[in-house]
Amino acid sequence: APAPPPARHHFNEPGEVEALRGNLLAWYDRCKRDLPWRALAAAEPDADRRGYAVWVSEIMLQQTQVATVIDYYNRWMQKWPTLQALAQASLEEVNELWAGLGYYSRGKRLQEAARKVVSELAGHMPRTAEDLQKLLPGVGRYTAGAIASISYGQATGVVDGNVIRVLCRLRCIGADSSSPAVIDRLWDMANALVDRSRPGDFNQALMELGATVCVPKAPLCGECPVKQHCRARHRKLFGKPVPVSDIEDCGVGDCPLCPPATEPWDSSLGVTNFPRKAAKKQPRAMRTATCVLEQRSCRGAPKYLIVQRPSSGLLAGLWEFPSLPLPQDLQEEKEREVLADHLQAWMGQPVAAKGLQFIGEVIHIFSHIHQTYVVYSLHLDGDVTLDPASSPSRWVTAEEFHASAVSTAMKKVLR
Repeated sequence: APAPPPARHHFNEPGEVEALRGNLLAWYDRCKRDLPWRALAAAEPDADRRGYAVWVSEIMLQQTQVATVIDYYNRWMQKWPTLQALAQASLEEVNELWAGLGYYSRGKRLQEAARKVVSELAGHMPRTAEDLQKLLPGVGRYTAGAIASISYGQATGVVDGNVIRVLCRLRCIGADSSSPAVIDRLWDMANALVDRSRPGDFNQALMELGATVCVPKAPLCGECPVKQHCRARHRKLFGKPVPVSDIEDCGVGDCPLCPPATEPWDSSLGVTNFPRKAAKKQPRAMRTATCVLEQRSCRGAPKYLIVQRPSSGLLAGLWEFPSLPLPQDLQEEKEREVLADHLQAWMGQPVAAKGLQFIGEVIHIFSHIHQTYVVYSLHLDGDVTLDPASSPSRWVTAEEFHASAVSTAMKKVLR
């Protein structure tokens, strides 16, 4: 077993944990944000519906800001207020509502898990973090802890980005906060701190503190309800670590939680010295040719050809304009030729490369991909019958396009 962390990184003063819990919960009761999932969970007497309401919010909030999620959450719960309703929905409907929220596999896994609850668990949500994580696809350690503590009162901690930041500052944890060793320590700390009588409120308070006060840049230390427990703030004010009797200064040893010797405390950063992360990998660059095929007729509004992406991988199952990846540094003339060949496969008839009109480039940043769409357009007169042997495709009006399960990147392309 790994050695326990030095006492400097523990909550080891008499009564410190109890005081921190009390101060944090009192602040949360006064200052918590009015969020729809909190109101819904608090008002819901049925345990399964309460768990579902929290579950949906936690999945949507992964990698996405609260302000963006609120509207999506309200529309989702209005359309599918129960697990049973979601289980009966189609993936196409889920993707349409999720469009623009990003990380589309989240919605797909949420629906898969809802179907599993209905078909294999008699419609009842698992009640513990351990069972939630084990039985539901797409539910990891954090999401399981959040659902179990908020919905079912299990005294289990949570560790997300906000909690990592708060705990690292409270205890001056300066090692790489994304490393497995540090994450394990933070989980141990979160489980030790969680209030046994109000675990859900405590976990939400800790996350709320990181989201609104202990923010990444320019934290509001003067407004922090637990500032007297914060060792990073103490160091900022007094210029040295908090003294701990009979404990060797962590900074001179090989403490697994202290900053590396090559990255000492920077007094100009203050508490924002913590947490520290390993340098992010640069997103890989990709170029994709995409063509907006516009079919015009005298009978109505112009229509555009959209095709469905494969059921796995990036943007799985979403609809897009016919597109294909391009090698780097391909000349424009060759781009037109390969795109024309690709369009011919969809339409079942020859497409002249010279007829493709270059419109411009659209840049869209995914989490791990710097994507450049090289956009062309082609106007077609009269009706064009699609090849039924090809993958799913259809003609849509601009209004139908925006109502379909299309990515934000494709909306940029149409604009």
